[in-house]
Amino acid sequence: MAETEPDTAPETAEPPIQAEDLIGLNPSLSRSISQALDDGDDDAVNSLIEPLHYVEIANLLEQMHPESRRMFVEHHSSNFDPEILPELDENVRNEVAEILGINTLSTAVSMLESDDALNLLSTLEDSRRDSVMAAVPAAVRTALAEGLKFAEDSAGRLMQRDFVAVPAFWTVGETIDFLRDSVDLPNDFYDVFIVDPGHRPIGTVTLSRILRSKRPVQMDEIMQPEILSVPVTMDQEEVAYIFSQYHLVSAPVIDDGGRLIGVIMVDDVVEVIHEEAEEDFMRLGGVREDDLYAAVLDTGRSRFSWLFVNLGTALLASIVIGFFQGTIEQIVMLAVLMPIAASMGGNAGTQTLTVVVRAIAMKEITGANAGRVISKEILVGIFNGLMFAVIIGAAAWLWTGELPIGLVMAAAIIVTMFVAGLAGTAIPLGLSRTGVDPAVASGVFLTTITDVVAFCAFLGLASLFLL
Repeated sequence: MAETEPDTAPETAEPPIQAEDLIGLNPSLSRSISQALDDGDDDAVNSLIEPLHYVEIANLLEQMHPESRRMFVEHHSSNFDPEILPELDENVRNEVAEILGINTLSTAVSMLESDDALNLLSTLEDSRRDSVMAAVPAAVRTALAEGLKFAEDSAGRLMQRDFVAVPAFWTVGETIDFLRDSVDLPNDFYDVFIVDPGHRPIGTVTLSRILRSKRPVQMDEIMQPEILSVPVTMDQEEVAYIFSQYHLVSAPVIDDGGRLIGVIMVDDVVEVIHEEAEEDFMRLGGVREDDLYAAVLDTGRSRFSWLFVNLGTALLASIVIGFFQGTIEQIVMLAVLMPIAASMGGNAGTQTLTVVVRAIAMKEITGANAGRVISKEILVGIFNGLMFAVIIGAAAWLWTGELPIGLVMAAAIIVTMFVAGLAGTAIPLGLSRTGVDPAVASGVFLTTITDVVAFCAFLGLASLFLL
């Protein structure tokens, strides 16, 4: 007779781990830490933050009330992880930097990778930056001073100065011994660069290939000779494009003489891609930068100028409507219907604009295919115009009981959607050709054109055929 196995299940089962608990900062944990800070329970705070990644601590600091943030930073200033600082929003970072003080900041800058240190220094106030630079070791100060000379969005700011380069005649064994014995290597690297006597990169060898090769093999026998080098002055957006196109993990940075002076890693490029996408998204909305943590007055001032431009475009549309004031007075229903055409044109144009701006950023539109893109978007506009002309024209007819009004509405929709497709493509392409960022100004021009065309088409056709 088989024995029955005892029930070993626990009385209370642990709840299953949710996917959202593994990504980012758990909201309940954030509340617990804030409560422990308010209660002055330092042991509880230390226990709660101990398992957190430095990115999660940065998120925690951004979410905190300023007073709780001050308490947290002051309590952990002696063992503050320098990796937290580059992850913080610029406004929060400056606040934290002020609390930490010059000595802690200078220590943090000395411990960070050169690209992160430059990013941190570039966002500090001038007086605090000078004090930090004066406090760091001389060798670090010289390297940082050289890095700060490069343009803010250039490869020179993005690169790390620590890399591994060996001559082509070295063997795999000599390279491995060098990697084992050297105490001045980067914390993380994936490629070993092969350089000529002039310290110009001529190839790369991945660490995995080094480990799979025999010790007597020379490095130039296993290197990849086709190497994509990045000029130190190249814009970071161009760097991101190269990494994306060629699926790079790292790339050497060269000076004007072609000499190897640094390396750009893929993790830094991911940040650039995120920043550029965020910047374009903000500019399409008329916001210069992410101002979530900025002061109220600073945010208000930064947004005022763009809203003022929009006011001018709105006045222009109102002037156009004023030209048809007599028509509207005779057929009041036109005032009810005319926003429909403008709204449809604006939305259709924004769809096209979004696709084209993204394609320009990804270099998917060139002189060879620009004509095809414009033609396609015009045809899309006409297609949607015909579809919505039937829907909206019939709705206007049923609503007003007047077939002519429905026909005028349908014709205005077709014209507006056609122009929306044309303008949504031509405006960003034209701005790009003139050297203006299409993400900055396209929206204002598009809104103005679609509104003016919609009102002119609808009210103009109404004046011709309904009066």
